[in-house]
Amino acid sequence: MIDPTAPRQSDGGLRDENRTPLRAPLRAALRSRLRWEIVVVLSLSLGASAVYAVVAIVERLSRDTALAEQTATLNTSASERPWFDLVYQLLSFGFGLAPVALVVFLLWRARRPHLGALGLGAPPGGGRWRWLRESGGGVLLAATIGIPGLAFYLFAKGIGINVTVVPAALDAYWWTVPVLVLQALKAALLEELIVVGYLFDRFRRLGVGPLATIVTSALLRGSYHLYQGFGGFLGNVVMGLVFGWAYRRWGRALPLVVAHWILDIVSFAGYALAMAWWPQLFGSPAI
Repeated sequence: MIDPTAPRQSDGGLRDENRTPLRAPLRAALRSRLRWEIVVVLSLSLGASAVYAVVAIVERLSRDTALAEQTATLNTSASERPWFDLVYQLLSFGFGLAPVALVVFLLWRARRPHLGALGLGAPPGGGRWRWLRESGGGVLLAATIGIPGLAFYLFAKGIGINVTVVPAALDAYWWTVPVLVLQALKAALLEELIVVGYLFDRFRRLGVGPLATIVTSALLRGSYHLYQGFGGFLGNVVMGLVFGWAYRRWGRALPLVVAHWILDIVSFAGYALAMAWWPQLFGSPAI
């Protein structure tokens, strides 16, 4: 987690390019700038999603229909015409990654590894095949989170604190599965590079402790899943705590991205199979 190339003085990592300590007024100005930068980045991405999700759960709770009898649908069709639907889906994928491009721009370093502050790129002495080991760690992390997560979703839905989540409602075309794989990748990159990689780096520079950073990141992750109900919130907070600990332990974002990508691929593309095999568990409630 600790970047060996990062400055380690009491100024919280805020220095000029010559690595000389900054004067106190300038240091305070940079801290304020970092805080506003975090506000802007989150407002353009998952912070906005969290606000919408809070409003959504309040709206759901105010309905006459019980929470467990409501449905949240992801990955819906954008047009009745297949080719236009495909174009819309691809545009959603491309423009949806704009916040990721923003944090890459903000954290890019002139020296290698260029994306070390995001936990990406081979660190010094990392070895040629480190990416393969990290991907394998992501597979194990996905299994660790995925199986208990599915059980908790069914439990939360059963006790009435979660809506029925429909991960995909696209018509069956030749491009449906590839598009769902891309949408899963978008979600993985957005959440892990912003809520973990970016936020951990900025909080470290602001002097926020590791425990507070992990908890804040986990609560943010849970908050933008509140549209699913309180089960979605709690399950994702736990996932955020595990992922935050893993990032703190390893300092690498690739395992988190791989794990999240696998989880969402299984969720998005596997939903049709789950409906066919266990319709009583995964089917939408009759309203």
